[in-house]
Amino acid sequence: MSRLKPTTAVTRFDDLPDMALIQIRPLIGYGILPYSATTIWRKCRSNDFPKPIKVSKGITAWRVKDIRQYLCKLTSDGSQSW
Repeated sequence: MSRLKPTTAVTRFDDLPDMALIQIRPLIGYGILPYSATTIWRKCRSNDFPKPIKVSKGITAWRVKDIRQYLCKLTSDGSQSW
């Protein structure tokens, strides 16, 4: 019987698949976004940031693909409000 090798956790945003979900703490903690949690929520309410997905009670996350598109739009528009 062969043993399966344990998988390693993905720790880089660039390594995450587009279909992955990411919560607010990694977005801030890994330096993906230069915003505070308060700013992210404010931008969500004003439709200036991708809409989050309610995974379950107390757990909200964003699609990695949506965050990547948001970052590309910021850099291509030159509308960086950081």
